[in-house]
Amino acid sequence: PVLQTKLSLCLSLQFCPALLMVRCPCPWQIFIRSTDCDRTLMSAETNLAGLYPPEGQQMFNPNISWQPIPVHTVPESEERLLKFPLTPCPRYEQLQNETRHSAEYINKTKENWGRNTCQFLQMVANETGIRDVSLECVWSVYDTLFCEQAHKMDLPAWVTPDVMTHLKQLKDFGFEFLFGIHNRVEKARLQGGVLLNHIRKNLTKAANVSAHQNLKLLAYSAHDTTLVALQMALDVYNKIQAPYASCHLFELYQEDDGNFSVEMFFRNESGKEPFPLTIPGCQHTCPLQRFLELTDPVVPQDWEQECQVASSVHDTELFVGLAVCGSILLLLIILLLTVLFRIQSQPPGYRHVSNDGEEQA
Repeated sequence: PVLQTKLSLCLSLQFCPALLMVRCPCPWQIFIRSTDCDRTLMSAETNLAGLYPPEGQQMFNPNISWQPIPVHTVPESEERLLKFPLTPCPRYEQLQNETRHSAEYINKTKENWGRNTCQFLQMVANETGIRDVSLECVWSVYDTLFCEQAHKMDLPAWVTPDVMTHLKQLKDFGFEFLFGIHNRVEKARLQGGVLLNHIRKNLTKAANVSAHQNLKLLAYSAHDTTLVALQMALDVYNKIQAPYASCHLFELYQEDDGNFSVEMFFRNESGKEPFPLTIPGCQHTCPLQRFLELTDPVVPQDWEQECQVASSVHDTELFVGLAVCGSILLLLIILLLTVLFRIQSQPPGYRHVSNDGEEQA
């Protein structure tokens, strides 16, 4: 098969060898997008330094094996593609409240941790000084400790291997809570489906454009929650937190018969090749049209509209109706008062009254 394009979501501090497709960083061949965070921007720049070392005329300095390649981003306040969960979204918040009271959530909590979880969370609260340590926010504690551990820093005495294991389990559960457990498909439409929709459009565009015009590489540098949201939407999440340097790859191929197919890979260990991912309902090498059909249910048609809660939509319509009626009534009152004021402000008039028998001129 002839490789047409490859789309990649990369959370990495080192480059992914499977992404190396062209040696020339021509602007029409690659496009890199990052969230507006120092660490993701630095990751993107580091990835590109490994992917595209300068050659020949690209060597502007013989002592520097690097060349500048643009990385695009938007302000964090405007990020609506790579930073999850996407907010504000009232319907998503409603789904999260439903999840907290769902049988799946309650049973999963009991099955995995039981009563010891409350005691464990209380211990974490006492040791960290965080007042409200819950299943939904304990991930921040684990993240901090994980970063310290990765940088060879000494952990607090209370952080034993068992504590780290338990914290990791709770974080994995927290990620699953964000994008699944209850009503996964609708959550995906409001979260990871937004990014998936963007990727689908690029795959379709690449398949409909002549090969010499195609992007060779479209890469995103983002966060672990970005990866989880996307993989939850694709229903390929393995319920384990992605480590640093993880990379989810989409590859688009043109087969001998002219049709296009999609393959996905996940690279979660630097020393090993990416392992294949298969979307439920298809083979690893999935025809593009079939891939689009299978992912249709998790792609939003109108994100802002789908984020609205039914009652709030009704309340908005009612408010608008009342506002219009009130405005009309106010105008009528003003008009009536204006007429009355003009009548009362006119001076009394005079008219000739003829007496009986008086001769009229």
